[in-house]
Amino acid sequence: MRHCSVQVRGLLTRDELDRYNALMEVGSYLESQSRYDLVAVVQAEVDLLIQPAIERLKEKGRARDRMTQEYLEEKRRAEWEAQMRDLNEED
Repeated sequence: MRHCSVQVRGLLTRDELDRYNALMEVGSYLESQSRYDLVAVVQAEVDLLIQPAIERLKEKGRARDRMTQEYLEEKRRAEWEAQMRDLNEED
């Protein structure tokens, strides 16, 4: 069984996390019994279960990117205003 990343696990709701842990336990048991045909089905369920958390992680990344872009634009604007102020003071 393939585990999802710690970041994704951290964004699972309590119900999703409980289901995830139960599915991983079932998958581990099936692997110990060499029932890889059934492990694939359980892994597919895990993959579906974690999709909402993956989307939440992507949204956090997009929000962080937007905040970085806003910061850089504000910094550029402040530098431009400072240059304009310096030019006006020289005149």
